[in-house]
Amino acid sequence: MAHATTTEFGLLGERQALPADAGSQILALAGPRPWPFLRAAFLAWVIIFGAIWWAAVANNVWVSLLVMLIVATRQNVLGLLVHEQAHCLGFPARRGDVIANLLAAYPLLVLTVENYAQVHLSHHKYFFTEKDPDFLRKSGRDWTFPMPAWRFAQLILGDLLGFNVWRLLKGKRLEGGAFKRPHPTPKWIRLAFYGCVAAALTVTNTWHLFLLYWLLPLVTVFQVIVRWGAVCEHKYNLRNAAIGESSPIIVPRWWEMLLLPNLNFALHPYHHLFPGVSYSNLPRVHEIFRSAGLIDDTRVFHGYGAYLKYLLRPVTPAVPGKA
Repeated sequence: MAHATTTEFGLLGERQALPADAGSQILALAGPRPWPFLRAAFLAWVIIFGAIWWAAVANNVWVSLLVMLIVATRQNVLGLLVHEQAHCLGFPARRGDVIANLLAAYPLLVLTVENYAQVHLSHHKYFFTEKDPDFLRKSGRDWTFPMPAWRFAQLILGDLLGFNVWRLLKGKRLEGGAFKRPHPTPKWIRLAFYGCVAAALTVTNTWHLFLLYWLLPLVTVFQVIVRWGAVCEHKYNLRNAAIGESSPIIVPRWWEMLLLPNLNFALHPYHHLFPGVSYSNLPRVHEIFRSAGLIDDTRVFHGYGAYLKYLLRPVTPAVPGKA
């Protein structure tokens, strides 16, 4: 086993530091996992439709606001399932992309598995270099932490008001590139999907529910969740950084996972080290690393509150002349 190296975020070694038997255990976890994918999609849609039905029946402003929040959290689940299929971890690519587009990407209106995969797989291949589209897009003042609480609140407010929508559209598209799907979903399927949705909304006279409880959360609350997810993925502005230097390990509380399910996305270092492992198996990867002595638990963030405190911690200005 290679010598373990201490990092800021608790990961003491990467793939090469694992014992041979631990590496074999993780390799056995790789490959598509359709049932966890379908289960997550089914549960998300049940909650979405149930919440919107509740809002329509209750006809109460406070219930409406709560339902917008609930719907946005499940829109985030759909987005994470698109991410999962970008790595072909739900299903093999050709038919799997069609399934993921219909269940998760097309309902989010601006997303397809094919376009997202071009951006995201480039992020993996060119991690934190000049060719990494995520690194380039998330560099600068808005992504530099620690950050004053007032500044972070200002960014969240901007997202909540919908100012992030255009940036999201641009950031999830990359023309050409090495990761263009060889068998993209035919465009007529997307057009047919939207045509069927529009017809159903017209026949049931529910366009107002769509606009209020789907489109409005999508361009407001969902944008806040997208930012929080990105902040939890990596510490940006670190050119050529290693995974352990830039990627925190966050173990949310059970109630945080209930309110904001993230398909184990907060165990993000393992996703980069083993991108062929489904989200459903990332907790097992974490335990394998712990058993191998490659995790410093004092540097793991237990709960989102602990990580937020880290992000907004005050910084003592450097004293000139002192190391």
